[in-house]
Parts: sequence; structure tokens; C-alpha cells
Amino acid sequence: MRTFLVLICSLALACVALGEEQGKKKEEKSKKKAAHAGQVSQPAGKGAGKPTTVGGPSGAGKAKITGQPSGAGKPSGVGKAKIAGKPTKAGKPAVAGGPAGKKFQAQHFNLPRKPSATIASTKFQANRRIQGSQSWQGSNYTVFRNYTSQWHDRTWWSSHYNRIIFVFGGWYYWDAGYWYPAWGYDPGYSYYPYDGPIYGYHNLPPDQVIANAQAALQQQGYYRGQVDGLLGPLTRAAVADYQRDHGLYITSAIDRPTLSSLGLA
Repeated sequence: MRTFLVLICSLALACVALGEEQGKKKEEKSKKKAAHAGQVSQPAGKGAGKPTTVGGPSGAGKAKITGQPSGAGKPSGVGKAKIAGKPTKAGKPAVAGGPAGKKFQAQHFNLPRKPSATIASTKFQANRRIQGSQSWQGSNYTVFRNYTSQWHDRTWWSSHYNRIIFVFGGWYYWDAGYWYPAWGYDPGYSYYPYDGPIYGYHNLPPDQVIANAQAALQQQGYYRGQVDGLLGPLTRAAVADYQRDHGLYITSAIDRPTLSSLGLA
């Protein structure tokens, strides 16, 4: 009987121990399930959990604007129009019409009607040619290459040219678009600050042509003298500077290319 009780007690103890062990296992499994159910899975790496923008760089979250220039956001040379015909020191001719192709309207100036006390007249030299003119190529300079000083009386001039006018103490004749000094037409009035052709336009007399050229040169900063209609040393120097800067032959005279560049012809 005693032996039977001992066996029963041993079996009971074994069952109790087995029950405790199974309880512990169940408790551990429950904890693991609970921990797994409450855990939020995240992908590895910085910024995980944030969706990236489609088509954009990884992790940036911003779409790249197509065609945006790199650097400081300023396109190189875009939107800037190059001014055609801008005058340079390299001898390139400017566009006709002065700055930015501007045309200068011909004006009528009130000019003196007698010789200047400060600008001397040139002296007559028979068959004198214009110095340097033989190197000026092109039809615009033919009259300068062919010009020679001539002295004739009134009858001769009148029989050869039908338009002769008096300007500043000297007589000028008109021929094929140019004014020339009529040396000898009236020996008492032979005042010519410049001995050579003067290109005419708009049917203006030579003094008004010169005055308009002086005004145009003033606007561009080349001439700082008085608008007097005289092609004296100061005006001729201004013309020469303008011609040099605009790639024209330096005639120091009122020729067609110069007036065209100034916007006068």
C-alpha cells in the first residue's frame, strides 16, 4: 500500500512539473507573438518610410525641372541679342544710320554768310590732287581720286555747269552729286576752308551739308566745336576720328560713306 502511494505522489509531482514547463513555453510563445504583432517594419537606410518622388533623384523628394540651366540658374548667352554692326576698333564698318541704325533728320541751320576770322582759306595750287586719294578704292571715292584744282573765269564755269552758288565768300559748282570749289569764278571771293569734293544730299548747299554732319558728330561725341558749316581743321579732325573708328577711309572730308554711316545720306 505504501509503495502504491509513493508511485501516485511521484506521478503527481511529475505531472505538476510537466504542466509548469508547458506553461512557461506557452507564455514565452505568447510574448513573442505579442512583440511580433506590435513591431513596425522599416526598410534600412536613412529617410526610411518616406516615399520618393517619381522621376526625381533618390532621397531628394523633388522633381527636377526639365531644361533648367545648371549653376546659378542663368542661361549662358540666352536672351541677349548681339547688336549687329556695332562699331569696333578693328576696322569693321558700322551699320548705316549712326548708333543702332538711327537716321538723322536733315535740319536747316542759321549760318554766317561771311568768311571766318579764325579759319583760314586754302591757297590755290593748279592741278593739285587730294593727298592719299589714290589708295581709296571703290566708286564712292572716284571723285576724290579724279579731283584736281582748276582755275577758270566766270564764263567758263557758267558754260560748263548750270548750278553755281555762293557760300561763305566762295563760289561752288554742282556736278553729279558733289559740290566743288569754283576757283576763279570771282577772284575777289575765293574763300575755301577745304579744297575738294563735298558730297551733297537732299538738295542742300555745301554749308548746310557740313552743318548737319557737324551736328551728327556732336551727338556721337566726336565734334565739340560750333556748328558753323565750315569744313575747317577742327571739323576735319572730328570726321577723321569718326572714319577711323568706323573702318572707313580717312578722307577727313564729307564723302558719301561717311554721311551714310552717320545716318545723313
